[in-house]
Amino acid sequence: MKTTSLANQTFTDPRFEEDSRHGIEAHSGSCSPLQEAIRSLILAAGDDPDREGLKETPARVERAYSEWFAGYSIDPRELLRKTFSETSEYEETVLLQGIPVVSTCEHHLAPIIGRAHVAYRPHRRVVGISKLSRLVDAFARRLQLQERLTQQIAATIQAELQPWGVAVVIEASHACMSTRGVNQHGVTMKTQCWLGDFKLDTRLKAELLGSLSAA
Repeated sequence: MKTTSLANQTFTDPRFEEDSRHGIEAHSGSCSPLQEAIRSLILAAGDDPDREGLKETPARVERAYSEWFAGYSIDPRELLRKTFSETSEYEETVLLQGIPVVSTCEHHLAPIIGRAHVAYRPHRRVVGISKLSRLVDAFARRLQLQERLTQQIAATIQAELQPWGVAVVIEASHACMSTRGVNQHGVTMKTQCWLGDFKLDTRLKAELLGSLSAA
């Protein structure tokens, strides 16, 4: 029999006999490295990767990973390269609220789910609003920390569009807090990044926060 460790408990499970049907080695060459890793995780969790409900799980997870971590294949800066100058005289705040955030905590590989609010004050150039949403998604779909995600979005807008100011606010819940550890549900983490006018002008910051509170 095979001894399997789960958390700090060690037990012997009769399902895991020394049989090539259940051995990782028996599948070498037939699965991708990621699928083999998922099989190992299933074994470590204490289950049988060859039982009916789990046989296709490694392939499913691989397909899911291609979506959850699609941001690694995107250059976020390219999303902001195409701009429009027809509104070059517009310098008031442009705010896109409620952009969905789907990310993964790099500490526990647990989901981060929330919303991002992105604002900037244009200087001669504006960008299509869908590009702001895509920018958030490109950075979010990576292994992340919410604090870093907030800064990356703001810094990229500042560098590529060179606006008068940029503001990014993210509100999200973390499964690593709600499903383990303290097991506290309904807790939302809010992070903010203020650049340019939004950092220097307290009135502008207050107006933006007021808009978000009223939404």
